[in-house]
Amino acid sequence: MKPLTHEDLMSLEEYHRRRPEFRAAVLAHKRNRQVAIGPNVSLAFEDRITVQYQVQEMLRIERIFETEAIDEELSAYNPLIPDGSNLKATMMIEFPDVAERREALAKLVRIEHRVYLEVADFNRVSAVADEDLERSDATKTSAVHFLRFELTSAMCAALQRGADLRIGIDHPQYRHVVYPVPPAVRAALAGDFD
Repeated sequence: MKPLTHEDLMSLEEYHRRRPEFRAAVLAHKRNRQVAIGPNVSLAFEDRITVQYQVQEMLRIERIFETEAIDEELSAYNPLIPDGSNLKATMMIEFPDVAERREALAKLVRIEHRVYLEVADFNRVSAVADEDLERSDATKTSAVHFLRFELTSAMCAALQRGADLRIGIDHPQYRHVVYPVPPAVRAALAGDFD
């Protein structure tokens, strides 16, 4: 997928007018790009549409219209767009209670490095986490991480042909697997490959 450019973005005025319909379309699009792994972790698989929505929302909220500032937003968000042989996801660790969340994040140190996917009978692909900056330390992990899963061309082709997909976490304090990933989600993710 190509990175977003200025030409792909709506002006603040146009976005204001089109936001309700664009937002509804993006939310519908995202339904087949989300995977809950157990009760407290979810992955939102990103693509050009989801990233454009995030950029447009940031520009709207911050009232950004200067070229240089827009460039900064594009530089920050474009790395979330899959670029041919990978899937990229935002990982969210969710505990509604603040005290419970604090305790869980202390127990789940390095969980972001224990997320994986498996295509059919191919070898497991472990997530590459937080390439922009480290979000964990020795005492706790962050509630949000950015993951990349780099697949071989054979894995990509198998997914495009409808092969089963398994996504899981094998952290000592959090072991959950989604198998098989629902066909609609698998098909949406298979569309991310060039």
